[in-house]
Amino acid sequence: MRKFYCSLGLMSGTSADGIDASIIQSDGDVEYKLILDKYFRYSENIFKNIHSLKDEINNSKDLNNLSDKIQPLEKEITIFHADVVNKIMKEFKSNIDLVGFHGQTIFHNEKEKISKQLGDGKLLSKITKKTVIYEFRKNDLRKGGNGAPLTPIFHKLLKSKFKINGVTFINIGGIVNITSLDNKERMSGTDIGPGMCLIDSWIRKKAKKNYDENGILARSGNIDKKILKEMIENFYEKEKTFKKGPIKSFDTKFFDFSYIKDMNLEDGTATLTEFTAQIIISTLKLRKKYKEEIVLCGGGRKNIFLVEKLKKENNKIKLIDDYGIDGDFIESQAFAYLAIRSFLKLPLTFPETTGVSEPSSGGIIIK
Repeated sequence: MRKFYCSLGLMSGTSADGIDASIIQSDGDVEYKLILDKYFRYSENIFKNIHSLKDEINNSKDLNNLSDKIQPLEKEITIFHADVVNKIMKEFKSNIDLVGFHGQTIFHNEKEKISKQLGDGKLLSKITKKTVIYEFRKNDLRKGGNGAPLTPIFHKLLKSKFKINGVTFINIGGIVNITSLDNKERMSGTDIGPGMCLIDSWIRKKAKKNYDENGILARSGNIDKKILKEMIENFYEKEKTFKKGPIKSFDTKFFDFSYIKDMNLEDGTATLTEFTAQIIISTLKLRKKYKEEIVLCGGGRKNIFLVEKLKKENNKIKLIDDYGIDGDFIESQAFAYLAIRSFLKLPLTFPETTGVSEPSSGGIIIK
């Protein structure tokens, strides 16, 4: 008889506005049941400090040079996560076996085998008195993988649970990653380019907002086609020298949006949104030949204007919410699931998803 674990997943994405928390019950394999989804907003101070720090980090050397800023912020973020765990445990009466702690990514470089997430698993375990699994990416990087994406194995579980035949999940977070699964459960995954990271960063710089709600600003702006063409050409040219082969992972700093620095708010947003859309559309064009569903996940699925552009290209597109799943919590549910798999020493990443040398488990377990 399979043993089921109760696992709490904690995820803070590129937007760094707060923590998505999910409790699931799962065997770490083919079964899972959702128990709870809840969002906890960061304080304004934590939000600003994360983005200020990320703006200062341009290479791996900065991780050492800025340690006097990184360490206190990491402690503050960990304590915030601990408060979240304790609040949830007070509300949720059943015992939580495991906590999957992703942390806050501030730097990722597959070539240097470095992926830095702010979050002290030992401190979180000490405060909450729970078994914590964190540092999910390190083992994959050590074995030659890209350290991302980590969600394909959870997407495979969703495919099975909702009895979808062939499907490609397109996760529009800060970075866009895709997972493709055919009828025979063959799986592949990769990052493909910028998601909301450029648009959100531009909005924060030019307006007193954190994102373009529903794509309203982009819809009201004009696309600079000359600059758009230059951006697309630069991206693909840089990509060729960056990583050979079909599997990639990106840091947000990989993308250059200095092209639009002199634009007004609306036109810059429109041009960046079209740039992001064109990167995704190039993938959708490849999928047209397959009889499969296209499912959008991630915060970018809320950008109505962006989604309209994608649906115009491919009418098979659905939102993950169409299956009765709250799309805001896919990644927090995924890290609850990955925590169980890590605890059971089951693989999290695969040659077809990160380019790792062999199916590999990962995560550091603090009991």
